[in-house]
Amino acid sequence: MAAAQVVGSLPGGPPPETPGEPPFEQGRGFRCLSARLCALRPDDSSSGRTEIHLLFDQLISETYSEGCGVAPEDVSTLLVQACRLVPLNQNHLVSKLSQLIHHLLNTLQVIVDEQNLDFLLAYTISAIQQCSSWTHMQILQALAALVYCNGSKCQKYLPDLLGKSGLLMKLSDLAQSDPEVRRAAVHCMANLCLSVPGQPYLEEPYQNICFQVFLTTLQSPKSSDMDDITFCMLLQNALKGIQSLLNGGKMKLTQTDELGALLAVLKKSMFHGLPGLNIEMPTVLYPTPLPQYDGRPPIQPQQSESSTSRPAVNKKKKSKVKAKKIQQGEEEEEESSGEREVAPVAGAGRLNLHRGDTQCPSPPGAQSLPLAASGAAGKDRVSSPFSSSSWKRVSSSESDYSDAEGGMQNKVRSYQARVRQGALACFLSTIKSIEKRVLYGYWSAFVPDTPELGSPQSVSLMTLTLKDPSPRTRACALQVLSAILEGSKQFLSVAEDTSDHKRAFTPFSVMIASSIKELHRCLLLALVAESSSQTLTQIIKCLANLVSNSPYNRLKLSLLTKVWNQIKPYIRHKDVNVRVSSLTLLGAIVSTHAPLPEVQLLLQQPCSSGLSGSSSATPHLSPPEWWKKAPSGPFVEEGAVSSPKLSSEPCWLIRLCISIVVLPREDSCSGSDAGSAGGSIYEPFPMRLEALQVLAHLARGYFSMTQVYLMELGEVICKCLGEADPSIQLHGAKLLEELGTSLIHQYKPDSSVAPDQRVPVPLDVIFVADTANAILMSLQDKSPNVRAKAAWSLGNLTDTLIVNMETPDPSFQEEFSGLLLLKMLQSAIDASKDKDKVKSNAVRALGNLLHFLQPSHIEKPRFAEIIEEAIQALISTVLIEAAMKVRWNACYAMGNVFKNPALPLETAPWTSQAYDALTSVVTSCKNFKVRIRSAAALAVPRRREHYGSVEQYAQIWDALVTALQKSEDTTDFLEFKYCASLRTQICQALIHLLSLASPSDLSCIRKTLELHRDMVQSYILQFLKSGTERDDTGAPHHPQERDQMVRTALGHINSVQALAGDPAKRAIMAFLEDTLTIYSDSSGSQVAPLGLTHR
Repeated sequence: MAAAQVVGSLPGGPPPETPGEPPFEQGRGFRCLSARLCALRPDDSSSGRTEIHLLFDQLISETYSEGCGVAPEDVSTLLVQACRLVPLNQNHLVSKLSQLIHHLLNTLQVIVDEQNLDFLLAYTISAIQQCSSWTHMQILQALAALVYCNGSKCQKYLPDLLGKSGLLMKLSDLAQSDPEVRRAAVHCMANLCLSVPGQPYLEEPYQNICFQVFLTTLQSPKSSDMDDITFCMLLQNALKGIQSLLNGGKMKLTQTDELGALLAVLKKSMFHGLPGLNIEMPTVLYPTPLPQYDGRPPIQPQQSESSTSRPAVNKKKKSKVKAKKIQQGEEEEEESSGEREVAPVAGAGRLNLHRGDTQCPSPPGAQSLPLAASGAAGKDRVSSPFSSSSWKRVSSSESDYSDAEGGMQNKVRSYQARVRQGALACFLSTIKSIEKRVLYGYWSAFVPDTPELGSPQSVSLMTLTLKDPSPRTRACALQVLSAILEGSKQFLSVAEDTSDHKRAFTPFSVMIASSIKELHRCLLLALVAESSSQTLTQIIKCLANLVSNSPYNRLKLSLLTKVWNQIKPYIRHKDVNVRVSSLTLLGAIVSTHAPLPEVQLLLQQPCSSGLSGSSSATPHLSPPEWWKKAPSGPFVEEGAVSSPKLSSEPCWLIRLCISIVVLPREDSCSGSDAGSAGGSIYEPFPMRLEALQVLAHLARGYFSMTQVYLMELGEVICKCLGEADPSIQLHGAKLLEELGTSLIHQYKPDSSVAPDQRVPVPLDVIFVADTANAILMSLQDKSPNVRAKAAWSLGNLTDTLIVNMETPDPSFQEEFSGLLLLKMLQSAIDASKDKDKVKSNAVRALGNLLHFLQPSHIEKPRFAEIIEEAIQALISTVLIEAAMKVRWNACYAMGNVFKNPALPLETAPWTSQAYDALTSVVTSCKNFKVRIRSAAALAVPRRREHYGSVEQYAQIWDALVTALQKSEDTTDFLEFKYCASLRTQICQALIHLLSLASPSDLSCIRKTLELHRDMVQSYILQFLKSGTERDDTGAPHHPQERDQMVRTALGHINSVQALAGDPAKRAIMAFLEDTLTIYSDSSGSQVAPLGLTHR
């Protein structure tokens, strides 16, 4: 009998592959071997088994590369055929088949389809049940590869795997005699827990079963028969499983004991194998009860102690290795183990299909800087510290490490570092899966506190940051600390730094302040000691998070000064990511609790102060930049901060940011940025974007210093809005928005800026025109975000035009180009048809522009058509079912139109349409804030003619009375809080209409009052009695002002020459007098009504 029954056997082996061949040719070897295997029929003879063994060996030894042309369905078909050829009583063949399954699925990155998966799972489960125990390790590797990202398709087999007597439950038990089998079983469970977005998660009962196995594994000590590397791999698999449950499975840790037990093992694993440290952890960590810290009154910042000298830190010696390796902070432990890494699902939409003994890495670059994704090339991206180490392939082969690579001791240290990184990655997932108020109960377990005199420092995340030999682990610890600090502003706001330490106990507020101070100290120590650029970036980003959330107004001075002075040298660091994060940190300093006196003095420092104090780890590059040209001055000491006055010294930070945005980059910094912007002569995009953000922060918080550079910043904005990159345009528009908002705020009634310190806005019409042209260009951009920012900027710019109208000098309006006004109107009309984010500010700009038009413009025929089109755009926006903000702005804009006395409200055909739209909204809009704004717009016209015919006036009057009657009709509970404001605004509009009424209008007023006298009177009385704060509609503040409004209306009605025999005048006056009498009696006023009627 033949060795195997072959159909169409292909003689000879496959020809060698040639580099550069098309995919079909590259996969020819696999297809030839697959055809030979598929041609075989089951045969239990010795020669048949030998043939199958040889084919399996050839398939395993075949060279496979990415894009080799092997289809996933071909791989699945081959594996099914192989299983059919191998009976379960052939242990050696089953073992070789298991190796083939693991090798092909892992190397070719294949996820088996559901139909073939069903067959293969049944086979492997039966193999574990029937084959000898020595084969279990290889079979479990194959099983892990099969279930990877397929957990939701394995429901039928979960009872066999994870049930009470399930295979994986038995093999992962602490009593399992073979440590390698136990580790492989835990890894299978971890892969089962890994879910793919869009597919069902593992069912909750099985999630809990797996979680308990992983937790028990992490809690258990190393057994005597388990070597260090196997133990590390076991811990990694358990950590990976928990992370998969928290990330993809969305498992919620709701029980305190459950969360406390997990945090305890994570803290223990974070320090696994760290040289010189062996900590004992309780089984469960319990949270510290947090006091109520909302609403604590702020305290005045106190003068700080004298500054302590910075501890000297020896520069780390670095071996002469490749520059790239030094920059990225890589170590020997981070070498690839030969398996391909691709982007994770969450990043670039591809799967990282590592299986068997493989862990799940993310690629370097999976986490970019906040601004790097907006146009920067790949080299401007910061690789995540959790990227390729946390779940890197853990090989069972000793050959991965040769004696030349450090021997067994280095290998053990490498695996221990991966456990620490895996624990930190799992902790990061835990942080994201629980509420911050729960997390902060464990603050003291992971965040350092200032140690008592003579006491050792507590073990915390900063211990890893300062002492771990692996730069990747240090970076991981910093990323976890950043996640804890992110969003901690409310929690940290309780901090209170006082000098009174003579207390029987330490208050919680003092403890938090001490922790903040210690974080500053440790992070600054880490900053000067770090040599890895990647880790350095994480340190600076962590400092930025700390600065953004710390309550410096409640802490002693000098903390920010120390950070400021130590970060300045890193602005010129050779690595672009370090430079970007340094700007981010400076931006955090100038935006936190702005304006702070300490920061104002720091901004006035000479730029050379502190720049020469660079640490040895970060050589300072100091070419003669123009922004450094500043007069020398005294260094800012800790105790020198008081209320600073405006300085005549230039602000070095503003000048630096301007230079980064507009000037070509220097050759001395270009080495690490070669591919940053496709050969651009400017600094990389992330640097320029971050510089623009810092300028925006300064414009918002320190406008008194920024306004000195208004012309330079205007040029920067125009340059940004004229560039092709949408991210540059967007941030340029954001800077314009902040400048415009701060500028307009100076002219508001509640502004604290003295008139002589305000920016003289009308100085330069050309500047405003240049800015407007740049904005109009950005309104045509393809990016919706850019158009939205441009529309916002146009709204702010037109606000500035209105401010200029209020100045006594009319030259600005006279010199402003009519052609530019036409272009602005047309662009705003077009933008009003865009998406809601664009539309809401476009209609605001339309209202301002129509308000700004002068008689000289309106008289020109070419303006008539554009005015009609603009108002029709406003009317349609008032009426459409759009977002509340859009309709609110449209009503606001309509009110601005009515403020322009030059517009022909009494004769224009669109006037009645505008009133119809507003009366419709005031009576029927579901949103009360929009109703309030429409009522305010109806009260704007100053003359009776502006309200049109008697019928138009009567329609407006009736609509307002109806709106008053329906002012509590809403099904949305959230709208009730606006009821009082709505009634106030409607009453003001009704009284305003009474004060303008003509003789012909009295009849309709009388009819409405006869029908709704009590209702209207009760609400007007409420209006007179209420003394609420002035809102944005301009309602009178004091009751006396409201009283005077009614009396003015009464006086006007009395002066109206009523038609003979018309009783309407007498009825209306009686109503008003009666209302005033009731109000006077109830308020105890001694002022009697006017007594103008004859009762």
